[in-house]
Amino acid sequence: MSAYFLPADILLPNLDKVNGTAWAVVACDQHTSEPEYWQATRDVVGDRPSTLHMILPELEIGQAEERIPAIHETMETYLKEVLVRHQSKMLYLERTQSDGKIRRGLIGVVDLEHYDYNKGSRSLIRATEGTVMDRLPPRLAVRRDAMLELPHAILLIDDPGKTVIEPIGSRAETLPLAYSFQLMHRSGKVEARFVDSVGLGRIEAALQRLISPEQIRAKYGEGVDPLLFAVGDGNHSLACAKIVYEEIKKQHGDKNALYHPARYALVEIVNLHDPVLQFEPIYRVLQNVDPDDVLSAMEKYSFGLHGGAEPQQARFLSRERRGTIHFGAPCEQLVAGTLQTFIDGYLASHPEASVDYIHGSKRVEVLSAKDNTVGFLYGGLDKSKLFTTVIKDGALPRKTFSMGTAADKRFYVECRRIK
Repeated sequence: MSAYFLPADILLPNLDKVNGTAWAVVACDQHTSEPEYWQATRDVVGDRPSTLHMILPELEIGQAEERIPAIHETMETYLKEVLVRHQSKMLYLERTQSDGKIRRGLIGVVDLEHYDYNKGSRSLIRATEGTVMDRLPPRLAVRRDAMLELPHAILLIDDPGKTVIEPIGSRAETLPLAYSFQLMHRSGKVEARFVDSVGLGRIEAALQRLISPEQIRAKYGEGVDPLLFAVGDGNHSLACAKIVYEEIKKQHGDKNALYHPARYALVEIVNLHDPVLQFEPIYRVLQNVDPDDVLSAMEKYSFGLHGGAEPQQARFLSRERRGTIHFGAPCEQLVAGTLQTFIDGYLASHPEASVDYIHGSKRVEVLSAKDNTVGFLYGGLDKSKLFTTVIKDGALPRKTFSMGTAADKRFYVECRRIK
């Protein structure tokens, strides 16, 4: 197999003994303003084996110091008592979403030697959003001493001919079943099958073709460094994996680190051109602010913009007011970036204020009805432009888009040993 995407020793619970619905929980960076969601998840899980006991929800980062030792202890216990190793395997996944539509993907490992999350990267694997270093310390603390990793990252491939994933799906019923069960909170279903040797060979060949000089030139123009995987979800989780691997290289030397399991990261890859895959905007909500002051400052900010990007607009919502704000000459290509620049400046001069990043307009409506809160709604990124934008402009502003709603995010199921 190529070094771009490989089978792995995948660890799964014995589902004859473990309840799959209780085992799988949503990605840790979801429902950051909804403690009730995570409490409901604990109610479902109870004392049963669950990935919930091996992650730190972003909502609870303030508890990191007391929670992380228990997370590491649980990983060791599950390695001994819960998880079963499936050696050198790749999985074909069908993720039935909450709306009944099926998204298809492959689960395997990528080589972190081919990944660079810095803006302006020319590596085969690149971030799609700016990395916020302040968000990394708790996640790094989890990963540094962890025996296991759980895949949270979804990597996108630009495969309009549907040559990598879809051919495996067309013969999925001939492949051995790995797992199949319903997800909690009406979030759909997951069903995975082990890819056979024929499928592995076809995947390798198809990925190689995607980065052939002819295809790169046809899709993106002359003089472009090939981009094979764009990180769609889990930018910060994959950045943590890279940072820890670089630390291992410093400790053990580059040559020795090449054989360390942390050189690789378990991920899911999804075709950007899967019709089920939808890009949703990630909205902004400012809290502990005077909405009138925010909107007055934003109006001044808008008048001061003299960029060359196309005009933009965003709806604002507060308890007392709602309307539309226009940016006639923005500097950023996307309205999310224009808003984020303003928000960063506003927070710097108003330390009591805070921002939350929200999936779903209904949740923005609910939050914006509270005192001292103002939310912003706006249009999203055209997914067909993602690869071209990342290649030409580098990583997008942080929290620009989300692949689908929170209910349809990746749920943790598979594990892999990294230590």
